[in-house]
Amino acid sequence: MTKRILPLIPGGLAVEQVLPEPDRITIVARLRPPTSTCPDCHVPSSRVHSRYERRLADLPWQGRPVAIRVRARRFFCAEPACPRRTFAERLPGIAHRSARRCDRLADIQRQVALALGGEAGARLSAHLAMPTSADTLLRLARSATRAEPPMPRVLGVDEWAWRKGRRYGTILVDLERSAVIDLLPDRDASSFAEWLRGHPGVEVIARDRADIYADGARRGAPRAVQVADRWHLLRNLGEAVRTIVAGHHAAVRRVWRGIAAEQAGPAASEKAASTTTREAKRAARHQPRQARYAEVRRLADAGATVSTIARACELDRKTVRKWLREGRPGTWDRPSSPGILGPYIDQLERRWAEGSRNAARLWAELVSAGFRGGRSTVRAWATRRRRVSSDPLDPKPTVREGWKPPSVVRVARLIQADPADVRGLDGMFLNRLLAEVPALAVVHGLARGFAVLVRKEGTGTLDEWLATTVGTPLESFAEGLKKDLAAVQAALDTPWSTSPVEGQISRLKTIKRTMYGRAGFSLLRSRILHAA
Repeated sequence: MTKRILPLIPGGLAVEQVLPEPDRITIVARLRPPTSTCPDCHVPSSRVHSRYERRLADLPWQGRPVAIRVRARRFFCAEPACPRRTFAERLPGIAHRSARRCDRLADIQRQVALALGGEAGARLSAHLAMPTSADTLLRLARSATRAEPPMPRVLGVDEWAWRKGRRYGTILVDLERSAVIDLLPDRDASSFAEWLRGHPGVEVIARDRADIYADGARRGAPRAVQVADRWHLLRNLGEAVRTIVAGHHAAVRRVWRGIAAEQAGPAASEKAASTTTREAKRAARHQPRQARYAEVRRLADAGATVSTIARACELDRKTVRKWLREGRPGTWDRPSSPGILGPYIDQLERRWAEGSRNAARLWAELVSAGFRGGRSTVRAWATRRRRVSSDPLDPKPTVREGWKPPSVVRVARLIQADPADVRGLDGMFLNRLLAEVPALAVVHGLARGFAVLVRKEGTGTLDEWLATTVGTPLESFAEGLKKDLAAVQAALDTPWSTSPVEGQISRLKTIKRTMYGRAGFSLLRSRILHAA
């Protein structure tokens, strides 16, 4: 076994003895050089003062942990002027001073810690015959050193959340290599500017529309070209369109009710047809059961016993008795239970017939009558009741299923969407809305024009589009673009965006969540840079 282990031990050690055990292997070794150098005066010495033993954990062998017992020596210093009288020989390339594991084992465990963290890394290390604690792995991860990455030329910057809405950090990505360069523990213009001053090679900075990173870029890299992210530009446009649509909420509801009233008749016919088809399918599914019951009934009328009928029809005797007792075969249909609303159904139906359609008001009346359920229960009943209502005065007539009352967000999306993608009831609704509200028709044209510019699909220019917004509902949005005009124009002229940064933020979130939110910034930064 000694010959097989010799190539596996760290270089510079001479094996004296191998002690195999069922659960581990112990190797007794010594250093080969006869002399050692004083760490203070660097004078070699061969005078041995004493000997002691160092125990080092090493890489496993055939699924068993390996421990190396190194018989180290302490030497007298050969230099009379040296203040150190004795010194212990070092283990260069094998283990650091006072270390309990070989350097190569520490490197492997550090990689495990950087990839998996503490607890998960400890479980994997135990399976790999390199047992250690989670705390030790975390210490190894924090002590990891990383080669300085090349100076980025094109930098992407964005925020990431320690706790959403409360605390944020900053992530910096080299967009040419799609690799994380650094993490900053805060979201502050001063810290970002200081980082840029320490990395003067940055020529392009892709960012969102936030003033923090714009200010930091101006202060830290005044000559760099700032590029606004195109996705954020479209998002800002969507927010502006939603604000405008919210001001025409009454017109939106009015157009929808008109279309809903037109669709109520065809929807009722379709519902009746689907109900008839469903009942036919149910009858066909139950027909064999009915035929078997008819045979049971015939045999019983002929005087056959229950056991004879059960054998002839391949039924259980209890089933035969139940069918004969009830006069019909069993059914899978279960009557629907009114649940907690059962005692109040009559009151709800009466108030509904009187014209009360407000679920909140109905719930308040039931509470005063002793009802202990929630408002959502009454709202769900009102929704079901409204769907089967044929009252022309009902404020929410039945509409074809799949097309619901449009919200402000949905209307804004329809206005910004490509007209070729808006079909069916959505297209009918949008055409009527734009015809009824000319201001929204203007917004529709301007929003589509800006989207074409941002996606680089048209031939117009940003200046021409800004000129067309004067006196329109989107004028305030255009004024906001003018304040950051250089970055917006650069977004249209250059290929850079913060999309790779968003991907790196997703990776950061994954790593952060594997540590259950208990990792400090230094550990998180080490793991993120290692993943890069």
